[in-house]
Amino acid sequence: MGEVDRAAAAGAITPGAAASYHRVYADARATLRKLSGARRRELGAVLRTTDHLAAGGNLTSSRMPLVFLTVQRNREWWTTGSLLGYGQRVSFRGSSLVWQSYPGQGLQVQWLATFGKANGLMSGGRRTYDDHLRRLLAQTTALASRRAGGLAWESLFAFDGGHPPWVSALGQGTALQAYSRAAVHLSDPKLFDVARRGLGIFRAPPPTGVAVPTKAGTRLLIYSFAPKLLVLNAFTQAVIGLHDYALLAGDDDAQRLYRDAEAELRVSVPAYDTGAWSLYSLAPRESDLGYHTLLRDFLRGLCDRATDDRVRAAKRQATGADPGSPLLGDPSSGGVAPAPAQPGAAGVDPASLPDPAVYCHAADDFTKDLRTPPALALSARTSPRAPRAKHRLRLTYTLSKVSTVTTTVTFRGRRVAGRTARLGRGEEPLRFTPRHAGRYAITIVAVDLAGNRGQTSGRVTVAAARPAPKS
Repeated sequence: MGEVDRAAAAGAITPGAAASYHRVYADARATLRKLSGARRRELGAVLRTTDHLAAGGNLTSSRMPLVFLTVQRNREWWTTGSLLGYGQRVSFRGSSLVWQSYPGQGLQVQWLATFGKANGLMSGGRRTYDDHLRRLLAQTTALASRRAGGLAWESLFAFDGGHPPWVSALGQGTALQAYSRAAVHLSDPKLFDVARRGLGIFRAPPPTGVAVPTKAGTRLLIYSFAPKLLVLNAFTQAVIGLHDYALLAGDDDAQRLYRDAEAELRVSVPAYDTGAWSLYSLAPRESDLGYHTLLRDFLRGLCDRATDDRVRAAKRQATGADPGSPLLGDPSSGGVAPAPAQPGAAGVDPASLPDPAVYCHAADDFTKDLRTPPALALSARTSPRAPRAKHRLRLTYTLSKVSTVTTTVTFRGRRVAGRTARLGRGEEPLRFTPRHAGRYAITIVAVDLAGNRGQTSGRVTVAAARPAPKS
């Protein structure tokens, strides 16, 4: 490939690396000719992505390790591995990276899962997996690309209208968290340097970065290619990542980025609370159960962090001493314990730090939503206002949150209409055509994503059909 040769000629990669990349690509091309069906489709898709990156001038020397590792792993898997469905995750012997199946685009590194795995290896302060953690972070460091004046962990597949290479504030924020926690856990300050270089995309606007200036501060995007897709769980975790790195590394630049992003986050949170459930994005789209719980956990984590920040500041203000400890809790449960002192932290007024209340209250509300049945209300109005037999009848009802809804219409004890469907909050129509005059009983049952059940019922009286006009 020409880009590989040019990079080698410019001294951007070694001759040995260039030879390795050529060999990986040639082997994959040779293997592709021997495959058929889904295996050929998946490996072929990865090779086409590689060709498109090269043709667009995006196969840079810093991306080559990830690009050609992706080619190599896909050749290996689709030659000997099983067929995979969407979202299935796999790993390879001797590697700690998490790979995920995206049908039609092969296997791709799943960065959020990979850095989540790194955080998990430190859960509860465990030392059992320290060597594993070191190897994992060495691998992720080698696969970072130069972007936005720093390092970024890029995705190399098309997704939701975006084309590779793109980045996510969610994955990058989790990377900062993992590297900074590991720097303390392993007593390895070089890991702070890697995290510091990962700040670039939090300064740059899309499509290079994920930072969008607002009146309040800075919004951080789930995807660098989607400036209008406003996903709260991704924004919250990115802010957590900035917070943890800034706190543990004592990095003033990261602290500024955190404060700007947190200022926007706190004014954004209320818009995602419907009063009965959470919104995934401001499209609007309600969260599924997993995203609702994830958002609740992220908000609880930020609540705990902001609370701890104020407690530490109050103790420093009172005593002039740093009460922090380098030991960390489990980030999945929101527990990051006090850390080493930040430069210039002494004397900070606790009241000047972010108020945790908005995050604590939202987390509490979303927890209550998991136990609260959906609310239903059947309107007394019908269309037409004087319903008659053999004419289409329309009623409406309101639903408080996304649920599986079953509507049942009975006449003289027999079911004559109804359906079951998953519906979002709001007003919904209920239509049927009564065949006879009389009273029809209507029952509506809703079961939300957490299994809570709500119900309402009503009746509608239908007049006899108008007699046919005499000829």
